[in-house]
Amino acid sequence: MTQSRQSQVSLSDTPYYHCISRCVRRAYLCGEDKYTQKSFEHRRQWVVERMHYLASLFSIDICAYAIMSNHYHLVLHVDEAFNNNLNHEEVCERWCQLYSKPVLVERWQSGQTISEAENKAALAIIEHWRSRLADISWFMRCLNEFIARKANKEDECFGRFWEGRFKSQALLDEDALLTCMAYVDLNPVRAKMSDSVETSEYTSAYERIHGVAQQKEKPLEYAFTKKPLFGFVGDENKQSTEGIPFSL
Repeated sequence: MTQSRQSQVSLSDTPYYHCISRCVRRAYLCGEDKYTQKSFEHRRQWVVERMHYLASLFSIDICAYAIMSNHYHLVLHVDEAFNNNLNHEEVCERWCQLYSKPVLVERWQSGQTISEAENKAALAIIEHWRSRLADISWFMRCLNEFIARKANKEDECFGRFWEGRFKSQALLDEDALLTCMAYVDLNPVRAKMSDSVETSEYTSAYERIHGVAQQKEKPLEYAFTKKPLFGFVGDENKQSTEGIPFSL
């Protein structure tokens, strides 16, 4: 029986999760479609740009990713402490980059609320936004919905682009986390899309090695400060308190 997403995500047990989204009917997200002779390679960059943009707004870090031809993998870290320390203005600024701002919140920000009840109602909305900024389901929704709309517009069609809900797996310890990250980064090599990790574009390993996901001819669609991939801690980086553990 299908479980609710809420029952599959428990931040008290682990902040790390492996997420997978697959296109409906194995349609092409990216790559070369040998049947239609169409190239969808440019869509890989859509996913990478949108993913990094959302990471700059959400209290979620990207540990690893791989953009394949008809699906993609993400290993995410939810930074609950960082999210709780955001003030109300910061929460508003982040969330309203994605969605429109209610009039009540605008009035609260400009100090035009006329009663304590209005203040409480505005703050309740903001706290609801705060919970969403640390919610993997909302992160994936903002990613998948954007890509689906853009792909359907390019294909001049309507309907579902993704195969149902994304799949999510909790990574409960260091062994599971590092094994999953290696699995994700090696996906293109395993699928014979690349000969080596160093040449495997649109993966986190390629980005860590070369500093970017791919050298692009045109600038990013978004104007934002890019959050780097989640770093490693342990051994020579023991002084760092936040990062992917690698003491194995």
